Amino acid sequence: MKLALDVCVWPKAADELRSQGYDVVLVVEMNKAVSDDEILHWAYKEGRSILTLDKDFGKLAVLLGKAHRGIVRLVDIHPLAQATAFLDVIRMYGSELVARSIVTVSKDRCRIRVMS
Repeated sequence: MKLALDVCVWPKAADELRSQGYDVVLVVEMNKAVSDDEILHWAYKEGRSILTLDKDFGKLAVLLGKAHRGIVRLVDIHPLAQATAFLDVIRMYGSELVARSIVTVSKDRCRIRVMS
């Protein structure tokens, strides 16, 4: 699975995800002036799911119907646990489901919105 880690995600999470075989790109390494809309479009073209702490990607996908390859939003997850939280979601729900959905993960809850 290919991932794009948004600027708000702890950069060291990329190391843990890469060690598990994921192809990870840090958005922070891209042009810092890039908008969420541009990131979403780029990630879609590259076949990358977005891992973020930000609500804006979900708004772009749901309210504006922007195409995506999956958005996983972490809510109140400690930086050291961000990669583990993502890996738990993949183990429980599968990469295929996540790649077509908007997933919101908190400490005690996981909500999945399957997009058509």
